[in-house]
Amino acid sequence: MMAWENQTFKSDFILGIFNHSPAHTFLFSRLGIFTVAFAGNTAMVLLIYLDSQLHTPMYFLLSQLCLIDLMLICTTVPKMALHYLSGRKSISVAGCGTQIFFYVSLLGAECFLLVVMAYDRYVTICHPLRYPILISQKICGLMTASSWILGSFDGITEVAVALSFSYCGAREIPHFFCNVPALLTLSCTDSSTFERRIFISCIIMLLLPVAVIIASYTRVLLAVISMGSGEGRCKAFAMCSSHLMVVGMYYGAAMFIYMRPTSDSSPTQDKMISAFYTILIPTLNPLIHSLCNKEMTRMKVLGKGKSGE
Repeated sequence: MMAWENQTFKSDFILGIFNHSPAHTFLFSRLGIFTVAFAGNTAMVLLIYLDSQLHTPMYFLLSQLCLIDLMLICTTVPKMALHYLSGRKSISVAGCGTQIFFYVSLLGAECFLLVVMAYDRYVTICHPLRYPILISQKICGLMTASSWILGSFDGITEVAVALSFSYCGAREIPHFFCNVPALLTLSCTDSSTFERRIFISCIIMLLLPVAVIIASYTRVLLAVISMGSGEGRCKAFAMCSSHLMVVGMYYGAAMFIYMRPTSDSSPTQDKMISAFYTILIPTLNPLIHSLCNKEMTRMKVLGKGKSGE
């Protein structure tokens, strides 16, 4: 038992941050996007919070999505930049566990929140008269809280199991942050059972939500086709297009990372894809939703008009 503690908790991990290869140089150049992502998501959260006209379930859910993205980029990017600039690549076991918890919890919460947002759009278009009952403030709050709780439960479970293994050798994680699949490659013990459980968890947290979202938007599509008003169709399309783009980017990248056979993965490829959904997607989310949403665009124009007077 003491030997296990010495192996797992007494030594730091080494993050395989970057070398000077073209792929890593390109990846580090993406750190500049962090500022844009941070500013964009912060602005969206503040705009929705401060403007009373945006205090509706749809915008509340959007603010939660931006908050998750804001926390997600702050979980990985600042530490990565600090390690790169200082040349110090080590991270404590406690720091690694904390990073895994927030990373997994936030991804899980976003996974479930995107389903809630799809349900919100389904009710808006297919059952508009029942919307105040089906998506009341209380129900919206409960569904949002459930997303955070389920994501946190997933994070706690993965941290507890991942840190229960003993790690030895060079203890260099082939990633720019503590990621469970990358961490398991350093395990001295057999982790195949846990890897299978991760795969099953991915089916539950990725494929099932995608199935629910597809079912919701199938009903939405049928309702939009039956609309007699062209203006109504355009409004419904604008409402759903932004969410569908985010769903496609998020679930596509997550499935590519977590549902591939281990033999088909490479450290450089995993780093690039991870950068896509931890840096680029949070950057694009505010832009996509603001461009596809007339109310958000209108509020930005009004804000510029007031500031110019």
